[in-house]
Amino acid sequence: MTQSVVLQVGQCGNQIGCCFWDLALREHAAVNQKGIYDEAISSFFRNVDTRVVGDGGNISKGKICSLKARAVLIDMEEGVVNEILQGPLRDVFDSKQLITDISGSGNNWAVGHKVFGSLYREQILEKLRKSAEHCDCLQCFFIIHSMGGGTGSGLGTFLLKSLFDIISKIDLMVNSGKLGTTVKPRSLVTSSTGSFKKRHKKPFDAMNNIVANLLLNLTSSARFEGSLNMDLNEISMNLVPFPQLHYLVSSLTPLYTLADVNVPPRRLDQMFSDAFSKDHQLIQANPKHSLYLACALMVRGNVQISDLRRNIERLKPSLQFVSWNQEGWKTSLCSVPPVGHSHSLLALANNTCVKPTFVELRERFMRLYKKKAHLHHYLQVEGMEESCFTEAVSSLSALIQEYNQLDATKSMPVQDLPRLRIAM
Repeated sequence: MTQSVVLQVGQCGNQIGCCFWDLALREHAAVNQKGIYDEAISSFFRNVDTRVVGDGGNISKGKICSLKARAVLIDMEEGVVNEILQGPLRDVFDSKQLITDISGSGNNWAVGHKVFGSLYREQILEKLRKSAEHCDCLQCFFIIHSMGGGTGSGLGTFLLKSLFDIISKIDLMVNSGKLGTTVKPRSLVTSSTGSFKKRHKKPFDAMNNIVANLLLNLTSSARFEGSLNMDLNEISMNLVPFPQLHYLVSSLTPLYTLADVNVPPRRLDQMFSDAFSKDHQLIQANPKHSLYLACALMVRGNVQISDLRRNIERLKPSLQFVSWNQEGWKTSLCSVPPVGHSHSLLALANNTCVKPTFVELRERFMRLYKKKAHLHHYLQVEGMEESCFTEAVSSLSALIQEYNQLDATKSMPVQDLPRLRIAM
């Protein structure tokens, strides 16, 4: 088994991270009821003997003593981190793995990047080094952050529109009074009940928990046994044919049934169909109407390889793949389902449907940039120059052009290449 280190940055990153650790603990508690520190739980947690002075003694086997998250918490405004340290998860985080300031980045990317980046670079590297040294086989770093604001920064509001839509639809289902849409008492996604009953529900908990569930499904194959495990490195290896086109569209199913709504459970085949519908995408996009470069299906629960193959063959005619990668599927099967469900499916698609998001971003930016609006807020920060903006627009335009070139091949006929034959 391998280990991963989670880096939580900014208010959004730390709030999503808090949801992730809550759900991860509940998931492992459901599987590991004897309280034994095993390889699965070691992927995200250290087992520490708190009686040892200093960092504590790591215990690699036996009973769980005190779990510490393999996490580094960073925020240039200390409020959210302090709230976490006063909440029910306070004992999960190592107090020596925190970096906070008091002033905040003022919702200014330049301050977060140029000022605090330079100021805290060495401290961040040192804490990451310590986290890595506690791993026997380091798999990767997960960086959780918003893409808008100061400490987080960038595309975030566009990605949040998808999550707002999902939660709005859940509210509509509850308020409609339709049969079966009753509130679930112990939902893994939006319910605040469960292991921490005193936790107060916040406006963004529902959205943060959906993202946290995505991370749990993404890492399930690296944490639990399965007939077809997928290493995280295999995702980028198989889904990113060109280095610049690495923006993956994710969909999660069951999605609405994971929330506080009791709707009839989805059949397995219906879940595969859901994964390719626009209503289950975590950004506003319709991959069926665009071009696939590659697609990964990460399944959890009592599902057979034959079920995977059958559904891929069923869905193939309705999905358009690039002519040179008609077999661009990557699959994994993890035997442990999410808590409260018999099976789940996370689909990761490298698809040109992300292009409109980048086009809209460029248009909104250019409307402001042509008027030089808000530019002074950034240029007054030392190290920030106007060339940073022109280079960013140039890079974004090059990315859009690459997607345009791919979309232009949609009407090209697919060549039926001969299969490799081995002489016996």
